[in-house]
Amino acid sequence: MTVSELRRLFLDYFAGHGHRIVPSSPLVPANDPTLLFTNAGMVQFKDVFLGREQRDYTRAASAQRCVRAGGKHNDLENVGYTARHHTFFEMLGNFSFGDYFKRDAIRYAWEFITGSLKIPPERLWVTVYTDDDEAADIWLNEIGVDPQRFGRLGEKDNFWSMGDTGPCGPCTEIFYDHGPEVAGGPPGSPDDDGDRYVEIWNLVFMQFDRAADGQLTPLPKPSVDTGMGLERLAAVMQGVHSNYDIDLFANLIREIAAVTGATDLDSPSLRVIADHIRACSFLIVDGVLPGNEGRGYVLRRIIRRALRHGYELGVKEPFFYRLVAPLEREMGQAYPELTAAQAHVEKVLRNEEDRFAETLAQGMKLLEQAFEQSGDCLDGELVFRLYDTYGFPADLTADIARARGVRIDREGFETAMQAQRERARAAANFSMAADSALKLDTATEFVGYDTLESDATVVNIVRDDALVESLETGEAGALVLDRSPFYAESGGQVGDRGLITSDSGLRFVVSDTQKNGNAIVHIGRCEAGEVRTGDVVSAVVDKDARQATRLNHTATHLLHAALREILGEHVSQKGSLVSPERLRFDFSHYEALTPEQLEQIEQRVNEQIRLNAEVETKLMSYDDAVSAGAMALFGEKYGDQVR
Repeated sequence: MTVSELRRLFLDYFAGHGHRIVPSSPLVPANDPTLLFTNAGMVQFKDVFLGREQRDYTRAASAQRCVRAGGKHNDLENVGYTARHHTFFEMLGNFSFGDYFKRDAIRYAWEFITGSLKIPPERLWVTVYTDDDEAADIWLNEIGVDPQRFGRLGEKDNFWSMGDTGPCGPCTEIFYDHGPEVAGGPPGSPDDDGDRYVEIWNLVFMQFDRAADGQLTPLPKPSVDTGMGLERLAAVMQGVHSNYDIDLFANLIREIAAVTGATDLDSPSLRVIADHIRACSFLIVDGVLPGNEGRGYVLRRIIRRALRHGYELGVKEPFFYRLVAPLEREMGQAYPELTAAQAHVEKVLRNEEDRFAETLAQGMKLLEQAFEQSGDCLDGELVFRLYDTYGFPADLTADIARARGVRIDREGFETAMQAQRERARAAANFSMAADSALKLDTATEFVGYDTLESDATVVNIVRDDALVESLETGEAGALVLDRSPFYAESGGQVGDRGLITSDSGLRFVVSDTQKNGNAIVHIGRCEAGEVRTGDVVSAVVDKDARQATRLNHTATHLLHAALREILGEHVSQKGSLVSPERLRFDFSHYEALTPEQLEQIEQRVNEQIRLNAEVETKLMSYDDAVSAGAMALFGEKYGDQVR
């Protein structure tokens, strides 16, 4: 049974049992800056499980594309050297949101595995959480699992939580036994780290809410979250031990060998490249572009690791981009977005290959010389130089060194990196805002969307990063009010400036406005009079500066739209500065703009300005805004209502 057939069979099975088949969400989680990448099927349902979101179905199933590279879940260094590590993988899952619970979840899983897939029960092993008598009873007395192929494990293995607090619960896992010819013992045994017993399905029963003190309270509507790796399941069904021997990878590896001229189909380099073309292609499909930070840097690291393995195979010309077409033939039917973006993905990869080719050979030459002199450890300063000068991420250098039995001096590398960061900070001469060291508990009510003037009460006064009772004439500091029309710097837009006055003669000139927690901090200088905590004041925003800022803010939206229209819809905003005097717009693109493109963009923006269309402001839910065409920026956290 092929990977494509397995994926289809799983989804059809659960559709036949009343589940809504939900498409895979993108690899970049929507409205969740806490995650670098989507790494499990439940990510797109997180708010449903937490009770923040209601959907028109209570049971769902999906085939979710996932990436684990960077951050807490980082499998990059093991990829290519083990049978089951991947940066990109597909997770099959079925979910219940307060609908069915343990009995049906276990029954569905067992029926699918032993019925639809016809895997013999004697090749399966089941574990439950040590205190979960309910699940144990279902498995042993209702399903009829052999007690000799059943075990109870502790919290480390069979209890799942979303975080230190919040929804959590026991889980039950189903393992496949590859047979006595493979080393390893059953789950929970001293030698369970062998490869004989492989977990294929994890069923999580979210039935408790964990408080900060560890107290577990039963949830009013228990839910189910399950996950099963498609590649692992395909290996079981195709009778192979390594995921890289399943049909999808075998086909890709043959194509890679043809492109690179490699003859040894068991080469770890071929496995690395086969894995990495999937991760890189789908990351680009989902809007990530190679860069020097965040998700873009993870993508760049994966691309460069693949290119290095191509170099090891003797490839000196661009080759990686040529593998997008074979990947599309394997996965385009399941993920039509890959087919639609194929040309774009190829262009991005080719551009990155050309860029790295200039330094790859030089860096490899330097490394070869170092290996001759380094003994069993590569100097951290050299690892840093390779990173800083030749664009070699440290894990890429470690990967090359590992193949030669050499380790890298990570501590020395980190020391060199830290020294560079400190030099950069000093060079930037960065000045921290006045609220940086002080954490305020105050919450300011913002009224600046409705008015530019407001009466208010002074609740905090800050001078030299400390709370004080008053400011006198000539003193610089910051005022925190209970309500304010001043917009605090956010999302690249600078804070408002203006005046705070009082009947007693206060004249406080606000030069900047910042946020400190939920407090709006008005930074400036007391030019006349005195201000004390508890004073009633009048806060007035500089309306000309606010209007100029609004115009430049609107211009960023026009510019963003023009860039996407002329360069392509992969363009996304990566940062901005919006002030009364000017704007700066940072965006993602894989090559420098031509003079012709710059002229087209300028003309398009000016056309829209000359139309003088009315600007309309609406408050709506995040989902409604996205449905209406608004763009959510990666890494930004949005509230329930957006503007």
